[in-house]
Formats: sequence, C-alpha cells, structure tokens
Amino acid sequence: MYQKSITHYISKIVVDVLFYVSIVCVILVPVWAKTLFFWLTERNAGNLISFVAIIFLSGLCCVYILYNLKQMFRTLLVGNPFTDQNVSRFRKMAVTCAVIAFMYIVKCIFMFTYATLVIAAIFVVGCLFCLTLKDLFKQAINYKTETELTI
Repeated sequence: MYQKSITHYISKIVVDVLFYVSIVCVILVPVWAKTLFFWLTERNAGNLISFVAIIFLSGLCCVYILYNLKQMFRTLLVGNPFTDQNVSRFRKMAVTCAVIAFMYIVKCIFMFTYATLVIAAIFVVGCLFCLTLKDLFKQAINYKTETELTI
C-alpha cells in the first residue's frame, strides 16, 4: 500500500503557497513594472511595454504550471497518482514550459541578457523533464492496468 509521508504534505503546502503568491505577483506586475524595469535595465522606457508583457505572460504560465502541480498533489495524497489526468497535466506543463522558453528566446533576440538566456535554458530543460515524466507515468499506468487485469 502507498505510504504518505510528511514530505508529501510539506511539498503540497509549499506548492499551495507558491501558487497564491504567484497570483499576487502577476496581479502586481503592472504596478511594479516601471520601477522594476528601470532598476533592472537602467535604460529608457522604449521597451517597457514588451518587458511588462513578457513578465506578465510568463507569470501567468507559471501560475498555470503551479495549478497543475496542485492538482497532481491532490491525486498523490489520495493515493492514486498514476492516472491519465496526471499524464495530461504533465503534457500541459511541458507545453507551458515550451511557451515560456520560446518567449525568452525571442526576448534574447531583441533584448539580450545572460539571465534571459539562462531562463530560456531552464524552461527548455523543464519541458523535457515534464515530457519524460509524462511518458513514465503513462508506462506506469499501463503496468498498473496489466497487473490489475492479471489478478
């Protein structure tokens, strides 16, 4: 039988807190944008709108990733994480990571910074990681189904 540990609950609490904090941060992006832009870039406001758009859209994508993680922890704590819904959630998170990576690769073309390059690389790896976990979960579901049919 599946054993739940304290780390599962701690991880769920951390994901929940990050989810709600990220919602607040995304809502506050327009408020903080001008100060943040000048503090980070020390340039004129010519790229302010694109800067705000990239930060806002990547924030929304991160909220969506955290929402999917919240849903996955719900199935983990119930004791049945190997479901088709979690396979679908991993696929959605992979696509979302790819969207973020694409946005930052495009940003590198127009507003290059090393941090932007690192962020793009992190989300490319995140996309590959989610796709790998999706396939692992799908295979685990197949094994689980075969075992249940055998017994």
